[in-house]
Amino acid sequence: MPSNAGTTRLVIVESPAKAKTISGYLGPGYVVEASFGHVRDLPRNAADVPARYKGEPWARLGVDVDNGFHALYVVSADRKQQISKLTKLAKEVDEILLATDEDREGEAIAWHLVETLKPKVPVRRMVFHEITKPAIQAAVANPREIDRDLVDAQEARRILDRLYGYEVSPVLWKKVMPKLSAGRVQSVATRIVVERERQRMAFRTAEYWDILATLAVAKPGEGPRTFNATLVALGGDRIATGKDFEPTTGKVRAGAGVVHLDSSGARGLAARLEGRPFTVTRVEEKPYRRRPYAPFITSTLQQEAARKLRFSSQQTMRTAQRLYENGYITYMRTDSVNLSETAIAAARRQIVELYGERSVPPEPRRYTGKVKNAQEAHEAIRPAGDNFRTPGDVAKELSGEEYKLYELIWRRTIASQMTDAVGSSVSVRIRATTSAGEEADFGATGKTITDPGFLRAYVESSDDENAEAEDAERRLPNLVKDQPLTADELAAQGHHTQPPARYTEASLVKALEELGIGRPSTYASIMQTIQDRGYVVKRGQAMIPSFLAFAVIGLMERHYPRLIDYDFTASMENELDEIAGGDHAAVDFLTAFYFGTTNGVGDQDIARSGGLKKLVTENLSDIDARSVNSIPLFTDDEGREVVVRVGRFGPYLQRALPGEQPAPKAEGEEGAAPGDRAPIPEGLAPDELTPEKVHELFLGGGGERKLGDDPATGEPILLKSGRFGPYVASGERKSSLLRSQSPDSLTLDEALKLLSLPRLIGLAPDGAEVFANNGRYGPYVKRGDEFRSLDSEDKMFTVTLDEALALLAAPKTRQRRAAAPPLREMGADPLTEKPLVIKDGRFGPYVTDGETNASLRRGQTPEALTLEEASEMLAEKRAKGPAPKKAAKKTTAKKAPAKAAKATKATKATKATPAKATKATPAKATKATPAKAASAKATKATPAKKAAPARTE
Repeated sequence: MPSNAGTTRLVIVESPAKAKTISGYLGPGYVVEASFGHVRDLPRNAADVPARYKGEPWARLGVDVDNGFHALYVVSADRKQQISKLTKLAKEVDEILLATDEDREGEAIAWHLVETLKPKVPVRRMVFHEITKPAIQAAVANPREIDRDLVDAQEARRILDRLYGYEVSPVLWKKVMPKLSAGRVQSVATRIVVERERQRMAFRTAEYWDILATLAVAKPGEGPRTFNATLVALGGDRIATGKDFEPTTGKVRAGAGVVHLDSSGARGLAARLEGRPFTVTRVEEKPYRRRPYAPFITSTLQQEAARKLRFSSQQTMRTAQRLYENGYITYMRTDSVNLSETAIAAARRQIVELYGERSVPPEPRRYTGKVKNAQEAHEAIRPAGDNFRTPGDVAKELSGEEYKLYELIWRRTIASQMTDAVGSSVSVRIRATTSAGEEADFGATGKTITDPGFLRAYVESSDDENAEAEDAERRLPNLVKDQPLTADELAAQGHHTQPPARYTEASLVKALEELGIGRPSTYASIMQTIQDRGYVVKRGQAMIPSFLAFAVIGLMERHYPRLIDYDFTASMENELDEIAGGDHAAVDFLTAFYFGTTNGVGDQDIARSGGLKKLVTENLSDIDARSVNSIPLFTDDEGREVVVRVGRFGPYLQRALPGEQPAPKAEGEEGAAPGDRAPIPEGLAPDELTPEKVHELFLGGGGERKLGDDPATGEPILLKSGRFGPYVASGERKSSLLRSQSPDSLTLDEALKLLSLPRLIGLAPDGAEVFANNGRYGPYVKRGDEFRSLDSEDKMFTVTLDEALALLAAPKTRQRRAAAPPLREMGADPLTEKPLVIKDGRFGPYVTDGETNASLRRGQTPEALTLEEASEMLAEKRAKGPAPKKAAKKTTAKKAPAKAAKATKATKATKATPAKATKATPAKATKATPAKAASAKATKATPAKKAAPARTE
């Protein structure tokens, strides 16, 4: 698209990838450059504050709260060189077009660019929701001014989060642990996860039984001959199911009016029904109709990518960002389910081509979102362009991750414009009378889909992995009232109630959205932040809170409940939306929140209490650190109260009788009463601290336990728990337990054998002592400086002198030993289809596909790591690319310093302006070699991920 004759325009976008795509749609006269995300922000720390502001009382906040909440912005150190480049270009052009994303963050980036570059030429805003040639040309032809209301809303959010974090976090440092953080949204998200874990900890399981009958028709017609029916009532009273039990007691809810069958009751009832006639008492048939799902918005895309592809929120948004910047999909941060007229037309055309005219409804479907104040972009996430490309059309151009996500988006978009799925559902009741005269009612349901409609293209997944898919059918025979049936089998079935499921990233995003907390641009960063802060760890897809999270949320709930109230956090979002719409002044909003006010602006509970500043300073002395760092569990059989304490060195168990004061010192210090403390093993979830597990921990690892006295010395032999696991000690002697030994079953004789190590086997012919011992790498024999491994731990106590000398005489194998077998074989990677295994390395266990390695993270174990987690870890490692190699040192005598200086300059330039590297190599690699491997390499080489950081809240 040629610029006006003689006019040169500078187009600024966020990332090199986006710049590369857009530059292909603009002809001569346009220069497209990247800003690499935000160019300036509030100071990150004291070192970032300019010298002239360091003495100001508000400098630590980076916000002058006494003068209209004026923000102090500083240019990021890694953006200064790019800013210099953009400033130079701005002086050489006739007009600047700011083509950053069309949401609040993008609007703010555009405003910051103007404030930083201070251009002397006209500046206009260029917006689009997809990167296609028509969309880019239309955006150039219809520029607008920067929307200051959107900028004010983004700035208000940034300042609000800074004030919240910088005022509340120091409370956590003083009362819980240094270096912790609180956040307006992250703390609420953590609270949601903690509350679910509390429910699981309080949960008490219940057992209930019913009967599954396999019934048969005498003369089968259409449909199957047999079907299953479940006992639903006995004597007119409903049979108890899981929903009838109180989750905290495991007892039937009061007034439930149900029959609670146990094992013997169900088996006895089944026996009394043997050989009895069954009769159909009721048949109800209803039409089945299911409307298509709305197209994706940010939250639903993250949820479905997690369910179907096992992607994390970060992985989904990172992949979607690449698809958007390369012109495959529309903008991916949106809470609008609307589709443009051209998109609807494209979808309907493609449905006719692929599924036939009968799959297209007479009128286009239009959707309305459930999200209040839906904003950000103005269209749902869909394939880009006026004609959608099928997944097959783009398969050779995309990496594995990109292809899977594109296919998901394409299918959902197409399905949203297809016909309803229709069929019929039937409900049947059957009755039989036992030999004792009891009336037993059984129920069965069936579903038949006559026209799958949109289900041909897309079936939504559920957070409940046991839930039935929507396109599944359950066929029953054609049954009529009073029809006789016979029972081929009557099986008594036992069930147990289950605790509420832990949140996954998908279900947590859904919960936040339903509460009105967070916005499309923040969900992924929220998920990552609560994990990075150590508040939540992932086990498979499940999100498990740490005891540190319990302490932090406990403090907030007791002393600052309004700050983590769901309604309060949602109301903040609504007020920010009002600022974005021009209906509210940012200064009034921030004043009410920070200083308090009675003018009806902002949250009234916070305002009436004098605002955030007064709230966190005046109540500090009321917070009892020991209390907030204590999480009660239960009272044991001896009447001792068992609690979890959050200490400097991690969480530990403590027990004491009511009123008894345990030793107040921190874990690991002298003065603890023997046996009253026990460390909590890493990776143990809070709800797994059952009375049985706690007893086991105190028995095997808490404090110390006397096993007996050493017959030779008379000294006590103690079982202790140390940093590296359990060990036995007597006097100055210590020895770790063997891998095959357990603390709770260790005997005195076994302890004596351990304390005999290192064991003197005898003397070699030259008089040197020969020992057997256990070491870091396993059991071994030793003579002087010569070592040889033993093939089992038992041989440390049985190996003879002759056997040891023979081992030591054998040549030492200095070559690499035969590769140790993997700790675990996991199966094929869902993305690359390469076999994944977990191995034991020098720095601990790691997962590998033979080319890429990723160390297991804190809290992960080889046994619990899932295939999806492993695949995600390797994908992230591949995306980061290889670690930079250190430059070789120059050895030339005199000219070496000069060359080194040049090399340093070149290195800095490479880091500061990665755009050139992006343009130079990956683009050609992608086009010239469309294979997935080439695409993956291009992804590694692209520095956009580092340059355009994820948005945080």
